[in-house]
Amino acid sequence: MRRSVGSILATVLAVAAWHAPLEAQQFGAYAAAGDGELLIAEPVKPDEPASIYVYRMEGGEWVESGRLSAPEHDGGDYFGRFIVADDQSLVVGGTTFEESTGGVWTYTRQGGEWEYAGFLRPDDVEIGDSFGRFAALQGDQLFVSALGHNESRGAIWVFRRAADGSWTEEAKLTPGDDAPAQEFFGWSISVDGDRLITGALQASQQLQNRGAAYIFRQDGPGQWTQEARLSLDDAQPGDTYGAAVGWMDGTALVGAPGRNGQTGQVHVYRMNDGEWTADGVLGAYDPSPGAGFGSAMTSSDGEVWIGAPGAGASGRVYKMTFDSESGAFVGASKVEGLDGDVGDGFGGFITVGSDVAVVGAPGDDFGLGSAIVLARNGAAWEATQKLYGEDPTALDPLVAEEVTCDDGSADQFECDRVDILSFLPVTDIGGGRGAETNDVWGWADPQDGREYAIVGRTDGTAFIDVTDPSNPRYLGNLPKTEGSQGNAWRDVKVYDNHAYVVADGAGDHGMQVFDLTRLRSVGDEPVTFDEDALYDEIASAHNIVINEETGFAYAVGANSGGETCGGGLHIIDIRDPRNPTFQGCFADTTTGNAGTGYSHDAMCTVYNGPDAEYQGREVCFGSNENALSIADLTDKQNPVQISSATYPNVAYAHQGWISEDHRYFFMNDEGDESSSVQAGQPMEGTRTLVWDIEDLDDPLMVLEHFGETFTIDHNLYVRDNLMYQSNYVSGLRVLDVSDPLNPTEVGFLDTVPWSEEVEFDGSWSNYPFFPSGTIVVSSGKEGVFFVRYNPRELIP
Repeated sequence: MRRSVGSILATVLAVAAWHAPLEAQQFGAYAAAGDGELLIAEPVKPDEPASIYVYRMEGGEWVESGRLSAPEHDGGDYFGRFIVADDQSLVVGGTTFEESTGGVWTYTRQGGEWEYAGFLRPDDVEIGDSFGRFAALQGDQLFVSALGHNESRGAIWVFRRAADGSWTEEAKLTPGDDAPAQEFFGWSISVDGDRLITGALQASQQLQNRGAAYIFRQDGPGQWTQEARLSLDDAQPGDTYGAAVGWMDGTALVGAPGRNGQTGQVHVYRMNDGEWTADGVLGAYDPSPGAGFGSAMTSSDGEVWIGAPGAGASGRVYKMTFDSESGAFVGASKVEGLDGDVGDGFGGFITVGSDVAVVGAPGDDFGLGSAIVLARNGAAWEATQKLYGEDPTALDPLVAEEVTCDDGSADQFECDRVDILSFLPVTDIGGGRGAETNDVWGWADPQDGREYAIVGRTDGTAFIDVTDPSNPRYLGNLPKTEGSQGNAWRDVKVYDNHAYVVADGAGDHGMQVFDLTRLRSVGDEPVTFDEDALYDEIASAHNIVINEETGFAYAVGANSGGETCGGGLHIIDIRDPRNPTFQGCFADTTTGNAGTGYSHDAMCTVYNGPDAEYQGREVCFGSNENALSIADLTDKQNPVQISSATYPNVAYAHQGWISEDHRYFFMNDEGDESSSVQAGQPMEGTRTLVWDIEDLDDPLMVLEHFGETFTIDHNLYVRDNLMYQSNYVSGLRVLDVSDPLNPTEVGFLDTVPWSEEVEFDGSWSNYPFFPSGTIVVSSGKEGVFFVRYNPRELIP
């Protein structure tokens, strides 16, 4: 079965954590350096033409002089998946062009500028082959891979350049008839004289990215012979052996960045008596788990430059010096970037010219990416400049007066009975380059009734005074914990005038505690705050759950350090708000995809529903990936599992909220919509699950409600018989649940009206609990909306 490039990359990048997010722009993911010119790709722009930025030296600095895009834009074409160039030609790959068939565009230099010359794609390339992923250019020969070809076994085509600059197909290299599907032959290519080496990441479920490498010898024009298939005798899942390949004086080099807990290695091979044999292993002289040493590789002037994009948090490049007389590597040094931050991925790509080098940091600024330019200074190289692509266009703020929903729209946003009181883009609430919003919560000051929105971002937490919701005032920013990684997931809740903030995928973040009464004294200018306390018994956590009635918090989905409780409920006493203390764990090990009781989110409350056995008890309802889990947490030292239940077509039990009378529990499944699309049987609408919890020992899923739109659901909350759903690209949906078995949509605001795709974009969460009725709605790339629902007036 052929697979799209998106599916291919998701499979491989799942084991390569140092790579940038798939939906980000990834400026610096590929580059070429020539005399007086740099070409830097920004390949991932799903809805507009991807670009290659052309830079030339002016006044001692690299200055943009132009851009190149595919002559025919085809949505997200990934133009710039590779760039190779010499004095005569520029060649560019684009893997998702024309339904992931892929393509290669060639250019020739005319009067100092690159002019489009032609398009390359072999006749036997089909939809899903993703032709144009990796390439090498040596002399008049061009080598281009298609990872998805032949059930993702992969292939490399060889082209030869004629005197007029045109290219003709000359040969095709394949991994052989016995190669398994999803071999991914062609993952990285390097050529040395008449020999070629290429990687094969082996992404099948059976091989799990162990990896292999192939060496071919050219015996004449169009005549190639496979000399070796290299692999590790003790290969482990996730080694990603073959992720990068290279040569040094006839010595073959194969990177395995996933080796040894992603510490990474480069394996060395030499030709002995007609056979390729292992001849040692290169590694960082300061190895660390997660470094990914061997992710990228290039050779220049007797040195091999090796990328380790996870080293030192922001990434590093190591130079290994080769002695040609002894045939041994005799020294090592390190190349540093500029202004690095956790997750930049510096070293994800490397190209070296005669006096200039470019090192990509495609994860910089949440995947927007950057490129670091280095200049030769004698025998040393120094980072001199950081280059960026164009930032995404931000929406304009809407302030000063509300925008009512008239005739189905409020400004550019489709709506029904939901007015926009105001809107602030991410850049207006402290967000840096590439930052997006995620979770939201609120605080009503008990002293004067002022209302404050607390808005999570990928790089911190914003505080906004929304007492006058049409004139919101951004008060300041609580940055992410120092040393932690920017991340998609930040979650915040409030107890006793304090905010509690956690983040997932953030490394050593902990739980920040912030005294909200400090907002009372903020002056005219926004403030950068420090946390008042940092709870370090956890590192990363997916969510923080707080029961304000009891003064206990529950970190769920904890990972990466501290007491994770298997990802279940990590119990924290916050009754002394600035001195949180660990109280124990609870995990329902009959649930969770790994059988550890992992809880993605939970709601904990003092139960006052119809089940008399548990009235007055603290009960937690966990959305535990593959089931609903219900537990009695009244005795923190002896929590008790009450019950658990699964449901049809479970994909990922995500989050939920209880009805006002504690009779029903409304839950969403974040994975079912996309799973149904992948299975070729799309659901009729966004699915919400309704559980009858009259008997907590035996919860019954009594209704699958399908909404009026078909997008992925995320967070939902219930207040006064209204359910407020944040459903990604269809925005905020308001449902009347006064009859829980017949939910009815009564209003909406589409925060992303230009897309109705089943994808993770748009509204992440909402907060509908302010006394004023103001509703806070976050929408990822867009920012934060402050809205009001206008119920229909009943005519007597």
